[in-house]
Amino acid sequence: MDKFRMIFQFFQSNQESFMNGICGIMALASTQMYSAFDFNCPCLPHYNLAYGLGILLVPPFILFLLGFVLNNNISMLAEEWRRPRGRRGKDAAVLRYMFCSMAQRAMIAPAVWLSVTLLDGKCITCAFCTSVPVGSLGNASHPRLSQGEIQRLLARIPCKDIYTGQQLIANEVAVRYLRCISQALGWCFVLLMTTLAFLVRSLRPCFSQAAFLKSRYWSHYIDIERKLFDETCAEHARSFAKVCIQQFFESMSKDLVATHCHLPRKAPADAGEAAEKLLGITDQGTMNMALKSWHRCKPPLHLHPPALPTGNGWAGEGQPPSHPSAPRRETAAYYSWV
Repeated sequence: MDKFRMIFQFFQSNQESFMNGICGIMALASTQMYSAFDFNCPCLPHYNLAYGLGILLVPPFILFLLGFVLNNNISMLAEEWRRPRGRRGKDAAVLRYMFCSMAQRAMIAPAVWLSVTLLDGKCITCAFCTSVPVGSLGNASHPRLSQGEIQRLLARIPCKDIYTGQQLIANEVAVRYLRCISQALGWCFVLLMTTLAFLVRSLRPCFSQAAFLKSRYWSHYIDIERKLFDETCAEHARSFAKVCIQQFFESMSKDLVATHCHLPRKAPADAGEAAEKLLGITDQGTMNMALKSWHRCKPPLHLHPPALPTGNGWAGEGQPPSHPSAPRRETAAYYSWV
């Protein structure tokens, strides 16, 4: 139980670890879904290909979209992409990093589904059973069979119970032939994905490590800034509601006192603290204006007041902030010859 608690705490440590855990769970869920799925090939010439390729490609597409939906950064990416420029510029490299990061994680579950499906071989067997080379694997010169009848017989290869074309080609031979091709494609796909992941992980620091660190840092900053802004808004809303409720009950108590109903009154101890958390925003219109201003013109990413703000919020890019130099003290020394 302690190990599961440690794993859960690791997943909650930051957004990246959390999304890695979600993608791992989705990958395991995809394998469980495929193992629990009842695969039934229609065994008809015009439907086998659609059914087999549909089972092979449609679930990975759904899992890919589900990976984007479960990623909390998709709304943050859309908000950062669509917001006005304001006093802070939008870095295209950061947006690309966020999108690529989400796409890489969302591709894990579809890749697992494709690998498991190809290695199992049922989809390829169902989809391409009518393309089995009868001339090299069976008896192509079987009499009394037209081309349409041959196609109908070959379409029944995945359905062993209703297959009646043993004189044309043995069912075990055709299934083994198609399954070998499917497994070869599956292992090639696994090797390709592993090689691509290795190249991305190993070669990326050799070319653009500085740009990668910059994009990763500002991506984390946008995520943390959004969380802190939500927490600040929630704290302000709580304080605002508390002060409103306290003022309501104070007015009600005054009305009761005016009607000669003397009630015990006790000043709330946290009224002043709640009022301080309002930060001067004490009405709905001002709060709406603050929220609109945050969306339209976020504050520039520069914490030095003497620096002049620019259009993208970065004054003197590539140079350290200038500070007024302290006045230089001059000293005079007098020497005397004795």
